[in-house]
Amino acid sequence: MTIRNHDIAALRRLDVAHHLPAQQDHKLIRDIGGSRIITRAEGATIIDGDGNRILDAMAGLWCVQVGYGRDELARAAYQQMRELPYYNTFFKTAPATTVELAARIAGLMGGDLSHVFFNNSGSEAIDTVIRLVRHYWTTKGQPDRQIIIARDNAYHGSTIAGVSLGGMGPMKAQGGPLLPGFSHIMQPYSFNEGFGEDEEAFCQRATAALEARILELGPDNVAAFIGEPVQGAGGVIIPPRGYWPRIEAICRKYGILLICDEVICGFGRLGSWFGFQHYGVKPDIISMAKGLSSGYVPISAVGVASHIVETLRQAGGAFIHGYTYSGHPTAAAVALANIDIIEREGLVGRTASDTGPYLAHALQRLASHPLVGEVRSIGLLGAVEIVARKGTNSRFGGKEGKAGPIVRDICIDKGVMVRAVRDTLVMSPPLTITHAEIDRIVETMAAALDVAGPALAEIGA
Repeated sequence: MTIRNHDIAALRRLDVAHHLPAQQDHKLIRDIGGSRIITRAEGATIIDGDGNRILDAMAGLWCVQVGYGRDELARAAYQQMRELPYYNTFFKTAPATTVELAARIAGLMGGDLSHVFFNNSGSEAIDTVIRLVRHYWTTKGQPDRQIIIARDNAYHGSTIAGVSLGGMGPMKAQGGPLLPGFSHIMQPYSFNEGFGEDEEAFCQRATAALEARILELGPDNVAAFIGEPVQGAGGVIIPPRGYWPRIEAICRKYGILLICDEVICGFGRLGSWFGFQHYGVKPDIISMAKGLSSGYVPISAVGVASHIVETLRQAGGAFIHGYTYSGHPTAAAVALANIDIIEREGLVGRTASDTGPYLAHALQRLASHPLVGEVRSIGLLGAVEIVARKGTNSRFGGKEGKAGPIVRDICIDKGVMVRAVRDTLVMSPPLTITHAEIDRIVETMAAALDVAGPALAEIGA
């Protein structure tokens, strides 16, 4: 394979001169002379323009389930581009691969989730969910059911609609007025919001918050509740035992729709094809993206229950929503090939019975570190909480977000890519990760915590 020769210094200058990277401090990027330029990747490793090999414990951005460098996915894209590179679904038409992928996803979702609407990103999937939910209730003759309840610190995308629905304060503080029609309840983040509390008591409090909000708003005004099975970008927040069945029961009690945002948890991340399957609940709608194509091409989808589709079909009339690239045939072909790999290599079962438990065991080696307040994992999602005083959940400098970036940067310098969410180090490695690579992630984090100790001591508790 021919590798293009890159002038890395020139590219970094161009990065500053012309490129605005996503979710970055653009002044910082300018001051450091440009982004790190990534030029290649293979397996679970990314390689930058200076030849540094970095173990990617984030699977790109929670998405490269099957690892990098899969020729099968490249061939699927090439063959589809030769046959039919693009066509739309607007004109009573549908590409063959798009229809095949819809049926394949329906089979993986199972139960009543039998239909699929395609988009290009997780953010677009959320926009589709919002419009679909409100259109559904209007079609049923209940147009007042407009409000969708989400959780504090939830991430549901970066569009205006996604930020309005989500619960992340810093995102909401930018971009002007947000959209109406959304409400938020507490997140099931026991380390921060229930530290030292009995798990059952915390679960009861976190789920009771949903019922209380429904009653406050009026059940006839509430359309749906949405949540990630495990909050990913919020900090790998794993709900307490019994949380999701109770949430589902409350939704059914008041006749509101249950939506699971599976953008991160879907396609094997928790050791089941979808997070809702892991927790044993039956949502009415799910959103998915990322692992659907292992990030090789942009694609997302919304899974919709039959009872919703039948309501719309019986009423007739167009659902006036969709995108130029909805159901893009090349993206669909890659997604089909990606699902083939996950199935053939047994990556979902491997996550459940092998690598997920191995990650959980390996992370326990960090639990005794003086800077670690908690380690937690589920499947191939993991988190390490950094604290100023062992045995507490207090943070350095008395404020979240001082320590995490310091330790993260040391990890990256030592050759392991992790992410800092405030003072939580999070990881989401490819489903192809090996035991040796998991050991390296944990060993690097331990070393980074040791190195960071003096700098964190200067910040103070």
